[in-house]
Amino acid sequence: MIAKAVFGGRDLVSNDKAMQKRRLITWAVTIGAVFPDSDVFRDMLSGDPLLMITWHRSITHSLVLLPLWAVGLAALTVVIARWRKWEAPGMLALTGLYGVGILSHIFLDLLTTYGTMIWSPVKWSRPAWDVLFILDFTFTAILLVPQLLAWIHENPEKAPKRAIILWAIFTPVPLIVARMALAMGTPISRTVVLLTMVLIAAVFILPVGRGWGRRVGYTTWNRAGLLLAAAYIAAATVAHHEAFLKVKQFAAEQKLDVLAIGALPLPPSLWHWDGLVNTPDGVYETRIDLTDYLMTSNSEEGGVITRTFYPDAPANKYIELAKQLPTVHKVLWFARFPVIQYHQEGGDAVVEISDKRFPQIRRDQPGAFTYIVRFALDGKLISQGWERR
Repeated sequence: MIAKAVFGGRDLVSNDKAMQKRRLITWAVTIGAVFPDSDVFRDMLSGDPLLMITWHRSITHSLVLLPLWAVGLAALTVVIARWRKWEAPGMLALTGLYGVGILSHIFLDLLTTYGTMIWSPVKWSRPAWDVLFILDFTFTAILLVPQLLAWIHENPEKAPKRAIILWAIFTPVPLIVARMALAMGTPISRTVVLLTMVLIAAVFILPVGRGWGRRVGYTTWNRAGLLLAAAYIAAATVAHHEAFLKVKQFAAEQKLDVLAIGALPLPPSLWHWDGLVNTPDGVYETRIDLTDYLMTSNSEEGGVITRTFYPDAPANKYIELAKQLPTVHKVLWFARFPVIQYHQEGGDAVVEISDKRFPQIRRDQPGAFTYIVRFALDGKLISQGWERR
């Protein structure tokens, strides 16, 4: 979308050779935007189960190394374009296009809760702005639908057929999202689901039926989408600020000894947030609905759906043994809201370390990024690794 809205790019696939250079513009920005996640190939080829937390989102997501990656990708493109005799932007322009794509990826990753090592290899910290959920369906739709509308209306003869096909594909999506949201503990009302399905029909069908879709123009569709995406990020930032104030208020009222505090986004909307407070005794969680908060802003309980406390297990020798393991050091470095639990299972001493910033799909199962260490009762290490569900 950035390529099409700002740099005059066109769709990635086209039979029109006159559009070759403009297609390459879109390819460059898109490949640049995908490139940072190429670090997952090392994880796939390695036997180290901790690379996902120690390596992912590191040097390929680095602002320090961004110029190096942009120049390298641009140089490779120049070589391929000369070999294939493609009309392509110059080296300097390609470097800028790849740089913009890489920067867009880093920026959007920073908006999530996972943490991005933007200063690596100089500094291995993990900034996270906690503004967008890792899979934000609304934001994804904002980025995708305007491009699809531009594609629909660039050919008036094919527009009705294309609109009907995309309407049929997208209509079931609200039902799928609602089911996922229910599993996450943030249900969507049937009214909202129905209204969303009606909106999908209006977006895809009305511009064709009224005939104004083809008058908007290819670039205008994409620019409108880019502006709407920026507005959505701004709205999410404001919502995060309000949710964070609510979490701070909760911590102050409970007189908590705060080690870390955050308001993390929950699907499927800007209104749902997961307030987390890490203390020496464990992690406090508050699920927040800002719609309820706005309606009951003068109420002490306004906005809070549920409150849960996840206590750390009392210290024992097995927990201390686990903390001495180099792997556990890495897990605790990664975790922002860690909870350490202990139990005995079949004659084994089991230590579980979970990060509560990753919500549980089901309350009777551990959340993502739960690390389990098993000891024999004599203290001998039996096994360690991520919980497999």
